[in-house]
Amino acid sequence: IEVDQRRGHGVVVNQQLPGPILRWREGETVTLNVTNHLAEPTSIHWHGLLLPFYMDGVPGVSFPGIPPNETFTYQFPLLQAGTYWYHSHSGLQEQQGHYGGIVIEPRAGYREPFDREFVLVLSDWSFEHPHRIFSRLKKVSHAYNQANRDVGDFVRDVRSKGWRDAWAEREMWGRMRMNPRDIADVTGTTYTYLLNGHSTLENWRAQFQAGERVRLRIINASAMSIFNFRIPGLAMTVVGSDGLDVVPVEVDELQIGVAETFDVNVTPVADTYAMVAESNDRSGLVRGTLSRSADAVAEIPALRAVPTLTMKDMAMDHADHSASNAHTSHDPHAAHDAHTLNKGHHSDKGHHSDKGHNAEKGHTSNPHTSNQHTSNKVHSALKAPNAHSGNSAHDAHKMTIANTGSDVHGARKEHNAPDPDAAEHAHHAREHTVAGTTASYPDAITGPGVAAWAVNPANRLAERPVGLEEVPHRVLTYADLASVEKNPDMRAPQRELDLHLTANMERYMWSFDGKKFSEVTEPLRFKYGERLRLTLVNHTMMPHPIHLHGMFFDVVVPGGAMHHKPRKHTIVVKPAERLSVDITADAPGDWAFHCHLLYHMHAGMMRVVSIVQPA
Repeated sequence: IEVDQRRGHGVVVNQQLPGPILRWREGETVTLNVTNHLAEPTSIHWHGLLLPFYMDGVPGVSFPGIPPNETFTYQFPLLQAGTYWYHSHSGLQEQQGHYGGIVIEPRAGYREPFDREFVLVLSDWSFEHPHRIFSRLKKVSHAYNQANRDVGDFVRDVRSKGWRDAWAEREMWGRMRMNPRDIADVTGTTYTYLLNGHSTLENWRAQFQAGERVRLRIINASAMSIFNFRIPGLAMTVVGSDGLDVVPVEVDELQIGVAETFDVNVTPVADTYAMVAESNDRSGLVRGTLSRSADAVAEIPALRAVPTLTMKDMAMDHADHSASNAHTSHDPHAAHDAHTLNKGHHSDKGHHSDKGHNAEKGHTSNPHTSNQHTSNKVHSALKAPNAHSGNSAHDAHKMTIANTGSDVHGARKEHNAPDPDAAEHAHHAREHTVAGTTASYPDAITGPGVAAWAVNPANRLAERPVGLEEVPHRVLTYADLASVEKNPDMRAPQRELDLHLTANMERYMWSFDGKKFSEVTEPLRFKYGERLRLTLVNHTMMPHPIHLHGMFFDVVVPGGAMHHKPRKHTIVVKPAERLSVDITADAPGDWAFHCHLLYHMHAGMMRVVSIVQPA
């Protein structure tokens, strides 16, 4: 393939990058013959589609994969409409170009009409082989991060905060061995960002006529890049999320996590607009042109300032969850009262890949890492925030990150976050356990793959994403979304399950409940037909787009409509966030459940959900 007049090696479908857009109609039965011309096995996963598990396309979980020089026939009914996509689930082929868009026309027509549509497939391309990228991350996890704060940033901090506070904040981050600009693992240092396979310089164009209402079907098919999408000067009306209709909401910018899709309607007034997808770490962007002219070239906007994480993103300041979404002020001296994270002191330089999601090869653990702090006694200094006290911010973020393996006193053992549906299902029995274990949170989540856990995670669905907190225009949040139709299953949850997103970034180890996929011996078992509440708790500094195959999440939005929960197949869990989704286990079989950041999944952030239908 060719990107920016440079040729590279890709894995493509029908000689195209991205693969051809597949257009179907709801209610049809689709038959696809997929022939593998590679020298290695391959697969196609139909992302977001509801189908029999043996057609889901995940080697080792739902089928054996497609061997070289063989053909596999996929056949399944189309039970839904909307914007979806497909991609390889074999090794790291998805990073090499093995993906494409799907449009399924609704049988009953569109609720929100439009005159013209364009499919926008966003992706990240590297001329480095993906296994080399993964190898570099295992050796040096920040290999692609060139956004470290420098002297100039410190000077600006001094001007805004004063010398004492600026220095204390730097000292605090340094003691924790964390980088507050650790927004993305793989960045524009190696990536060229693409729109429908074209870079900014290649200028992909979408042409419209005056007065038309245009639908943009936006698909994030990247391996590792979360994008912030905007069309400067043109409002967007969000009408679909992950293929399903939502109550229309007008915004100026939205974040689209890896594997998410959004449908937006726009009515252009000017002749030419820039369609801008900027990586969330601001290391690069791709610009396309939306214009009445076939040869127009929209202006390329400058990259915005690199975001900086605050202690709030490590569960250190959740005194205010208001919809204003602005980060509250922080007292850096609070860190002196905490036993802070010693991150990366024993960095592991080896290759610990879960290649192809099989058993890890060559894993050698560092016996010193997991025991380094076992003798420490950690006492929680977290106090209830007092809205009327000038010290509330100071109190709110004391002692909220603890080293694992320590003797923890005062740590929370069970749910105590507000439950928006509590009155609805208070009579149901609870099952608060760490998924796959019998131990309570957080004691069981230990080991070299868990650098820290957040004692005070909070629901952040109404908060803007990192870096977009204070932009002067409207930004979409998950709390803005509501399903147009009532949720298909309106039962209260019969059971609750916690799943913890865990990591040791310095060793590039990613997991659920502290265990990599290769270390897990039992799947997550859902009871056929049950209504289950799954709570995801992010103990890492990074957002994770979490995807469940075969079923949709009904997202529990505090204060949202009880029976019009937004329904998604992929949801981004922010740093230090605790969110809940309701699931109806109506799809028998074995299903993949994983972070859709490709190298996180490859490193072990994956599980299998097993649903057994009664005989």
